[in-house]
Amino acid sequence: MHNYYQNFAWGKRTYIMGILNVTPDSFSDGGDFNTLETSLKQAKKMVESGADMIDIGGQSTRPGAEVVSLEEEINRVLPIIKLLRNQQNICAEIPISVDTTRAVVAQKAVEVGANLINDISGGTYDSDMFSVVAALKVPIVLMHIRGTSKTMQQLTDYQDLIGEIYQFLESRIEAAITAGIERDKIIIDPGIGFAKNYEQNLEIIRNLSKFRSLNCPILVGLSRKSFIGKILNQPDAKQRVWGTAAGCVAAIAESVDILRVHDVKEMSEVCRVADVIFRNKEAYNSGVRS
Repeated sequence: MHNYYQNFAWGKRTYIMGILNVTPDSFSDGGDFNTLETSLKQAKKMVESGADMIDIGGQSTRPGAEVVSLEEEINRVLPIIKLLRNQQNICAEIPISVDTTRAVVAQKAVEVGANLINDISGGTYDSDMFSVVAALKVPIVLMHIRGTSKTMQQLTDYQDLIGEIYQFLESRIEAAITAGIERDKIIIDPGIGFAKNYEQNLEIIRNLSKFRSLNCPILVGLSRKSFIGKILNQPDAKQRVWGTAAGCVAAIAESVDILRVHDVKEMSEVCRVADVIFRNKEAYNSGVRS
């Protein structure tokens, strides 16, 4: 399997992770892409719009989401990975991330062509996750969370928000390395919207650069989230595109490496301009990206 991960030049520019939820119940696009035909069409659209990788999820992680069976998650995720890998176009080459907390799903997904595991639990839900990922030799995203999708929004009482997230991520990095995962294959995510309230989400965005000393690329997923809806008084998640754009620019100003987004075309343009302003004026003139 080609190691697409080696192609990423961290710190040079912002990378776009396009969200492909093959679920009926995700918070902003549930049911939109839960057939092979619609999910393939959306994947092609995201790649053509500038996605650097696609994150495929078969289990909704919105607040209050029901947990699906292992079999159901596998049946949602594996067919679209196989289909993308069998395309005769740019979709065959796109790095694929799988949004899962289950080691069995991670194993099977990589076996059919996935390149990266995105674990919202930071490896805490499944004790086999780190050993499986270490054996697969693929990168993993470790996110901060408290509780589960059912309980997390009742667990927002922090004494030191940034410090506690930092300590959690630091401990998960150490646990991953102990399990055999190489440090340069670890990405961190402070978990905006996961066991965080409105003010806490804003505080995280303002302090993203503080996680830089953990020496791992930083991923942020703020796309269309409820804190943006509150600011805009916009209950329809799909109408939060430009609010999302503002959040993405703020994250880039704080040196984030990857933005996980629904609206790839718009955010690719936003990131391109923000990168030139905040990061590296040569980022898009060096052949890194056409």
